[in-house]
Amino acid sequence: MKRLLLLGLAGLFSAGALAAPKDCEELKQEIEVKIQAAGVASYTLEIVPNAEVEDPNMVVGTCDNGTKKIIYQKNG
Repeated sequence: MKRLLLLGLAGLFSAGALAAPKDCEELKQEIEVKIQAAGVASYTLEIVPNAEVEDPNMVVGTCDNGTKKIIYQKNG
């Protein structure tokens, strides 16, 4: 019974680590890798506070516990 309880607690703690919010710079790097892999040559990624998002269609990521967004704009 103790073993089952310990396994359950360990599962709860590990699930919290998996759901941890991403750092903005780390997430931006991951998004850049995907964009470059798609062959996009000229683009802009910018980290902005939620209040500064003008077009929700430009949002490609959320970070810092949902307080900031990463916006994408294709250039040229």
